[in-house]
Formats: sequence, structure tokens, C-alpha cells
Amino acid sequence: MIDVVVVGGGAMGSAAAWQLARRGKDVLLLERFAPGHHQGASHGASRIFRLVYAEPDYIALARRALTLWSELESATGTDLLDLTGGVDHGDPALVEPIAAAMDAAGVPGQWLARDEAAERWPGLRFDGPAFFHPSTGRVHADHAVTALQAAAASQGAVVKHETPVRHIVVRGNDHAEVVTDDGVVHARRVVVAVGAWTSKLLPFPVSLTVTQEQPAHFTPLSEDVRWPSFIHHGHEVYGMLTPGEGVKVGLHGTGIPVDPDSRDFAAEPSRAAQLADYVRSWVPGVDPATAAPISCTYTTTPTSDFIVDRTGPLVVAAGFSGHGFKFTPAIGELVADLAGGASGPHRFSFAARDVHP
Repeated sequence: MIDVVVVGGGAMGSAAAWQLARRGKDVLLLERFAPGHHQGASHGASRIFRLVYAEPDYIALARRALTLWSELESATGTDLLDLTGGVDHGDPALVEPIAAAMDAAGVPGQWLARDEAAERWPGLRFDGPAFFHPSTGRVHADHAVTALQAAAASQGAVVKHETPVRHIVVRGNDHAEVVTDDGVVHARRVVVAVGAWTSKLLPFPVSLTVTQEQPAHFTPLSEDVRWPSFIHHGHEVYGMLTPGEGVKVGLHGTGIPVDPDSRDFAAEPSRAAQLADYVRSWVPGVDPATAAPISCTYTTTPTSDFIVDRTGPLVVAAGFSGHGFKFTPAIGELVADLAGGASGPHRFSFAARDVHP
């Protein structure tokens, strides 16, 4: 019997495999698709990394992730995290609590007047003060998944792609069967980290909504303009420079509900027009006519808080709600803790969302 089978080789599953293997566990990671696939939520060249939250527990989790991203870079000799600085602007009722929480946590940040922000970042338009935080940047998503799997393998984990898991059968508190096309694998623990496929695979219901999101890359008008990662509160828009591809801008959580096995990957015209209109008004440093759409999925909980919890032999990591990638290595650590018998944060528990597997 294997110690742990991790189902799902995206960011979270790969991070869990790394952390579990570091602890000496016998780990088998099973991924449905080929390496580098674009079916889920872990592909592409850029995700925002930021410590910037209004909730102290999220700030602490991001700080832990920052340490672990550095450890992963050292372990694999891979550059993954680029701290470009970031800026939050827009609705003061949303930005001010974030700035206050950052100050309380001792995380560096400063308010800039509108004119000062516009001078520093002429590619963006501001309608009021902006909150700048230097410990923000971007993570290369594709490289991160590759590095996590390499780090897991270096610690003894076995990584198998193109191995779909069809069913999981719970046999006891320390025994589950993982059914694949090649047979049945018996494990003491099974980590389920399959993103948009979570509800299809779990043997109990959880409240998750899967949407197809469609950010886009836009061509900068000048190569000399500096770009922070940015969040525009009130408009629910995020963005960052993706080197070699343009400035990535996206509407947060506005996508169409989809079945992950039958999505068409095509940009929905009205949402594409809405994004172009936003860019035309608020991102003067790019050409709004150059949108190159990206297709990805969000798997969202009703509160946008994650699910990271254990029931019997199953550890579930799901519902990252469009803001989870930055936390990836720290989520892997939480999963490893749960697999070892520890309790996780109440915010991420089944109990917090009234789910009783």
C-alpha cells in the first residue's frame, strides 16, 4: 500500500507531492493530461504574487509561500518569482482596509497621490490615491508546475502523466482505492487536487462553481514603460506584464459556467468587449485592439475561501477561486500537514462551509 496518492498534477497537487516527499512519504502523483497542458488553471507564464490582503491569515499564508517559493527556486535552480512591485487602486472602501491590514502585519507599503502614481506608471490611469507594495510581482506558472514536479521527483515521488483517475473508493480511515485505467492503487491517504474536476471525482458533494475565464494579453505602446502588478478595486480587474507576451489584463470572476470536459476555449464576445472597453479607459499604455485572449478556469467557493481539509483518508485541496496560485507551495505544506494527521485552518475547513462528508 502506498503512503499517499496525489490525484492532480497542477500547481496544488504538484506542491503537495513535493512537500509530502520531503517528509519521507512514499508518493505517487497521477495527472490526467500530458505535461504542459492547457485544460485547467495552472498553465501560462504569469500569475500575480502578493502579500496584499485585508485578512491577517491570508497575509501570513502568503508570507509562508514567499519563503517556500525561494526554497523551490534554490532546490531546482529555476527562476520563478519576479518581484516587480504592485499597486492597488480604485474604491477607497476596498483599498483602505487592505492598506491597514498590511500596516498591522508590518508589510511595507505606501500611499501615492494620484499624480505621483500616474507619473511612476504612465501605462495606467488612476482616479485617486494608489497603494504601492514592493513585495508584489509575478510567478511563472508553467515553470512553477515543472519545478514542483521535479522537486517532488528528486525526493523520491513518482510522477505519472496521462493517467486519468476514474474513481476513488474509501475503504476505511487509512485506506482508499484509486481506480485508473491500469488498475487499482491502494493508499493510506489520497490527495484530491483536481481543480475544475473536483465535484466529478469526490464521493461527496461540495459547493463549487466552475467558470471559463478570458483574460488577454495586450501589446504595450512603449517598451520603456514600467509595469507593476495591479488590482483595480470596484472594477474587479487585475493585470501584470507578461514578458514576451504583453500586458495581461483580466476581469476577475466574470466567466461563463462550464463543464471542464466540454468547454470550447473561445472568448465570449460581450466579455471580450467589456475587457477591451476597460483597457481603452484605464490602461493607456497598451493598444486595446491587440487583445490575445487566454482561456482558463476558476473553481470558486461561495465565499471565495479555499477548501483544504481532510475526511478519513481523503485530503481535498480545491476551490481556489481565482486567487490561489500565489499560495501554491504553502498550500502544499498544509496538505502534507493534514495527510499527517494535523488540523488545518478553520477558514479552509469543510465545517466552515457547513459541509459534512
